[in-house]
Amino acid sequence: MAQSNTPWYRDGLAFECTRCGACCTGAPGYVWVDSGEIDRLAAQLGLDVAAFVRRYVRQVGDRLSLIERPNGDCVFWDRESGCMVYEARPEQCRTWPFWPMNIANRAAWRRVGRRCPGVDQGPLYTIDQIRDAASRTPE
Repeated sequence: MAQSNTPWYRDGLAFECTRCGACCTGAPGYVWVDSGEIDRLAAQLGLDVAAFVRRYVRQVGDRLSLIERPNGDCVFWDRESGCMVYEARPEQCRTWPFWPMNIANRAAWRRVGRRCPGVDQGPLYTIDQIRDAASRTPE
């Protein structure tokens, strides 16, 4: 029997960011940024690009990532006010939770939902919107 190319989320997935910070805090990781994102973030903070890079960016191999605090939190996460750069946030943040590893199967989606209160809440994203977000997620 031939397998369908239609993913398990063919009817869409609901998500609404609650700005809780669950995806911005905790375990260490990388928030990959490119030059356009760096420009946008620097402008949001009123910094020139060179100053922004010196203060907030690190080289990881041949890529650039935002730095993080010693506890693994994103450098732009503030426990009192949330994301300090939400409107200019990088693509990786914009595409959450529709990352390939999070939508690989229902079990992965449920795992994400255990720590992200916005999963299965809010507007329904179509299969095309989900695929588009997943395709824009830096690996």
